[in-house]
Amino acid sequence: MKILIAAASYASNISGLQRHAFNVARCLLLRPEIAELHVVVAPWQRNLLQVAGVPPDPRLSTHVAEMEPGSLSRNLWYYRGLPELAARLAVDIVHLSYPVPVDAAALGCPTVVTLHDLYPYEIPSNFGFPKFIFNRAILKQCLRIVDSIACVSEATRLRLKQYAPDAVWRKAVRIYNCVETGPVVTTQTPIPNWQGEPFLLCVAQHRRNKNIPLLIRTFDRLQHSGQIDSDMKLVVIGITAPETSNIYQLVADSGLGRSVHFLEGLSEPELQWSYRQCAALVAPSITEGFGLPVAEGLLAGCRIICSDIPAHREIADGHCRFVALGRNAQELFAEAIVAVLKEANRPPILLPQFSAPVLAEQYVNLYRRLITSAVPLGKVRISAPINLPASERQPL
Repeated sequence: MKILIAAASYASNISGLQRHAFNVARCLLLRPEIAELHVVVAPWQRNLLQVAGVPPDPRLSTHVAEMEPGSLSRNLWYYRGLPELAARLAVDIVHLSYPVPVDAAALGCPTVVTLHDLYPYEIPSNFGFPKFIFNRAILKQCLRIVDSIACVSEATRLRLKQYAPDAVWRKAVRIYNCVETGPVVTTQTPIPNWQGEPFLLCVAQHRRNKNIPLLIRTFDRLQHSGQIDSDMKLVVIGITAPETSNIYQLVADSGLGRSVHFLEGLSEPELQWSYRQCAALVAPSITEGFGLPVAEGLLAGCRIICSDIPAHREIADGHCRFVALGRNAQELFAEAIVAVLKEANRPPILLPQFSAPVLAEQYVNLYRRLITSAVPLGKVRISAPINLPASERQPL
């Protein structure tokens, strides 16, 4: 098989989308069926495969897409440039690492898209107005055109059923994100001026669904009440996004400038160091497609406090302190953090369902079915919206 993974996105530092794409590459390289593996990145992402720790392999080639910064140039490349590249490389499968515009007529091979979430419908404030309108349109077009939809969790697959016509949803399969951790090969802290102080860790982009302001207010509450060590820090690892200015302003207004650190662009060893050194991992998200930090935290042996949402339950039921979101969420998170910090350190949790060998087999089986299928499913145009309750009727 010759596979093309399209991973070009807006982020110049590694984000969840890139980590997913590179983890898929890492999985596929375990399989002898993969004769060639091509990964496409944006010009500002040339070094991200090395940052992510993807091992060199003679079957692996990296391609830099000819695009300018900005969503218009990126989407035009996906619509026009990607089919040209796929044809030139004569690949058997194109795997889109997230929903993008697809020219069905120009792509001469089956196409898979990874569906991480339904944020354009669930939480449009992640993108702002009017961007969420364009994100919905792209999501809708892509899911109708592709031949298969690889959902990163059962929670995402079931959420898709709420928004998608049956013919679209029938193309969906669940293939989890790959979550594996190697040995920590750095003792160098990524936290500026760190002198061994305990810290709470949150791994999250600065987006509305990540609920970072709730965590900051909770941290402020704990500091003022004296329920945590006076030198306790809060470390937030994730790329900047639409909520960044509001988050920074909240930190300034709360007088937490010396206690809260924002980091991005960490290497894999630095991220693993952070998991292993933190006093606890906190994930207060409103909604998630998968919840990668929670899974990584379990593998690293973190004590974890997370919001009680389906994606977190699917990953970590029985292993985390779950907190219900609601009017008293700040109080409940504060109580949970205090309680967890009193617990003994936990051993790492094995998560074989997220391992590379297991997922590599699932991807290869999916690709094989698509290649041998006589009629690609994704070429059928769908027009009928799914019927939802009035409170949720936003057909995809």
